Amino acid sequence: MRIAGAGTRLVGLVVAGGLVAALMSLPLVGGLGLVAERASGSATELSPELRSGIVPEATTVTDSAGAPIAYLYDQFRIPDGSVSAAMRAAIVAIEDRRFFDHGGVDPIGTLRAVVHDASGGAQQGGSTLTQQYVKNYELYVTATTDAERAAAVAPSLARKVTEAELAVQLDHALSKDEILARYLDLVYFGHGAYGVGAAAQAYFGTTPDRLTVAQSALLAGLVQSPAEDDPVAHPDAALTRRGLVLDAMHAQGAIDDAQYTAASAEPLGVGDVGVPRAGCSAAGDAGYFCAYVSSYLQAAGLPPALLAGGGYTVRTTLDRSALGHLVTSLTAQAPPDGSHVADVMSVVAPGADRHPVVAIAANRPFGNGEGESAYDLPVVPENLGAGSVYKIFTAAAALDRGIAGIDTVLDVPASGSTLPNYRGADGRPLPVRNAGTYPAQLSLTDALAQSPNTAFVELEGRTGVAPAVDMAQRLGLTSLDTPGPDGRSVADVARAEDQASFTLGVSPTSDLELANVMATIASHGTWCPPTPIASVTDRDGNAVALAEPPCTQAVDPGLADTLMVGLGRDHLPGGTSAAAAASSGWDRPIAAKTGTTQDQESAAFVGATPQLAGAVITFDDSAAPRPICDGSPPRSCAGGTLFGGTVPARTFYRAMGPILEGRPVAPLPDPDPRYLDAR
Repeated sequence: MRIAGAGTRLVGLVVAGGLVAALMSLPLVGGLGLVAERASGSATELSPELRSGIVPEATTVTDSAGAPIAYLYDQFRIPDGSVSAAMRAAIVAIEDRRFFDHGGVDPIGTLRAVVHDASGGAQQGGSTLTQQYVKNYELYVTATTDAERAAAVAPSLARKVTEAELAVQLDHALSKDEILARYLDLVYFGHGAYGVGAAAQAYFGTTPDRLTVAQSALLAGLVQSPAEDDPVAHPDAALTRRGLVLDAMHAQGAIDDAQYTAASAEPLGVGDVGVPRAGCSAAGDAGYFCAYVSSYLQAAGLPPALLAGGGYTVRTTLDRSALGHLVTSLTAQAPPDGSHVADVMSVVAPGADRHPVVAIAANRPFGNGEGESAYDLPVVPENLGAGSVYKIFTAAAALDRGIAGIDTVLDVPASGSTLPNYRGADGRPLPVRNAGTYPAQLSLTDALAQSPNTAFVELEGRTGVAPAVDMAQRLGLTSLDTPGPDGRSVADVARAEDQASFTLGVSPTSDLELANVMATIASHGTWCPPTPIASVTDRDGNAVALAEPPCTQAVDPGLADTLMVGLGRDHLPGGTSAAAAASSGWDRPIAAKTGTTQDQESAAFVGATPQLAGAVITFDDSAAPRPICDGSPPRSCAGGTLFGGTVPARTFYRAMGPILEGRPVAPLPDPDPRYLDAR
């Protein structure tokens, strides 16, 4: 009589709500309930999304060995794989004990819930797992606004009827096992864990297929109220709730007496509960690399919004061992708490068809906290310049145009000389100063090693500024072409204004791009984008193609090989990095160049062996840069003593030495006779 009375009340409520036709699509069978065998004639149809069952999954970013470094997600959900029989039995026992018998809607439970909710009482259960799946799919997948999410769980009769119709359709479209698997993959378990895969990891550090009876009962009990039954915040409530699930499992024959007794006696067994933090701020020392991965993928056609729910696996080129050596050297040379002294390093592997980024790092921790930086230090151009490193581009332009070869003897005007091509804004010649005293003439090779400014400003006067700028872009300084606020790029301005200062490296410079410049030279003149990506696969394991720029032959192979030889004396006695190389025990051939800006607010070092190329920039990253004095630690000061051969070179050699340890000592390539002298 109680159920019959409820049914009479329901009819009245449905009539009042104008939903008779919708409800009657679920045929009445017998006098005591509804048996939903099919939702015939329903205006509500399964959406393609609900039919497919695709849910947001976290994207996993790994290092080159496949170990995770970061997770990108809005909802932390990972593929479930197989789920233990205990977990499946637990969720059915507590949420829908007739799940394998009904047609998507449990008549008695639905009637009870609809009548209670429609009469203004506290919202009750009664929904089957299939109905819960429909509701949760709307809440966690389909809804994109707060209003839509609120509507997905609103206690309305209209929603209940729609939910029931869709549940019946799903029951006809999918097997019970498929519905149960989808439900477990979708539902929220608290502490940021969506789906049983994430929950198993978050609560017990295991996988769904290994969940025990006690663990399964605890997780199944959380579904109804993850906050109130939270085993961390409310362990007594969680224990009580777990007991209810175990009681239900035992009563339904899912577990025997021995299993029930043993599971009931177990402690909750949870420790530090939680899912990995989302994003690159949780990647530790790999944070800068992770940030570059994200920006690179966006440019290649995988924006952050797609990554956050796409369930991709991004295997990167990051070498964890190399990264460790970078961080050790960077923080030793410029401690993170030093006064405004940033030190960054990038390592890129040369190659004919790829330039994999091996590691990038900075002396500052990556993040948004005090003493940390979310600014992508090694990748984004720093504004102070790389100094005489840019003389490489003038030298390469001279070789390319036949104006000079690496054996060509250059005039070295005295410091303070006024050269015709070096002029101020008013057009009058300005004196060009050297950092030391030099012979009146040097070969181009010796000039690259000793770095007199006057020799390269004079050489640039013969090559022209535009060819030097073009060469920089061809070899890898692609950011020079990025438009500024006025629509003109650094390259545009340097060409248009014939800026002879270009060869002195006053332009904003990306450390990673400098490393790739050296990789291009070491790759016999082949430029490739510095890629951090080894592979990307979707949630089904299929390879994902990326829109990456193709490799190009930037300069003639003979020119690149000869330039490598021309840069091969910087680490030898008389070279600007000789002291740093000696103090680090460096014993390999290397093409290298140092650079220091005029006020010594920044300095740089680049180097390449046939196996690896790299770059370091040290600079004042404050809002009001000051000169930097070398020291332990380096610091801001009135009169700078920072040079490319000090902090930057020491950082490079002391990181790259251990990275290359154990690899064969590779010689520099043979020079091409065409580029030894002017043509």
